Amino acid sequence: MDFTAPAAVNGNAELYCRYGIPFVMGTTGGDRDLLKRTVESSKICAVIALNMAQQIVVFQAMMEFAAQNFPDSFRGYRLVIAESHQQGKKDTSGTAKAMVQYFNALGISFTTDQIIMERNPLIQEVVWGVPRERLGGHAHHCYTLLSENGTVLFQFRHNVNGRNIYIPGVLRAIRFLDKKVQGRAQGIAFSMIDVLRG
Repeated sequence: MDFTAPAAVNGNAELYCRYGIPFVMGTTGGDRDLLKRTVESSKICAVIALNMAQQIVVFQAMMEFAAQNFPDSFRGYRLVIAESHQQGKKDTSGTAKAMVQYFNALGISFTTDQIIMERNPLIQEVVWGVPRERLGGHAHHCYTLLSENGTVLFQFRHNVNGRNIYIPGVLRAIRFLDKKVQGRAQGIAFSMIDVLRG
């Protein structure tokens, strides 16, 4: 189970693959395409997930369904994505980054470098409403869509205070991976959606 620094993601995966160690990667960052290729060219399998919270993964799956089945349905809308995490998180939220592709398919021009990333504890507490005791471990996300003429607003939020929400997903991913290893799966990079379906 790997929850490490973003800069270590690819090196760790290469090490695990070289020594035949199946792994669950819950760290964001690194070169995600290289990470997947590293596993696919190895003799192991792995679960690679930007988010281990099952309910957030289901929300992402709903957004993926909308993007695939209703393309361009929000064309002309403006998008703001903002995320707040504990001060020690170095990179932009992988969950927020992953959502960009769905909004793009829904017709909204937006790039990951436009994501607003908040790491200031005072702003997090006063503006975002993060409880003081959770400033050291939280994940708040807000996706705001506004129509061209400003008369229609959609807003999606998921605010996590603490880290307990991730534990059931991590355990489920480990059990899923164990079954795949027992079944002799090789060279496959599974996602959390695979885990929830499996």
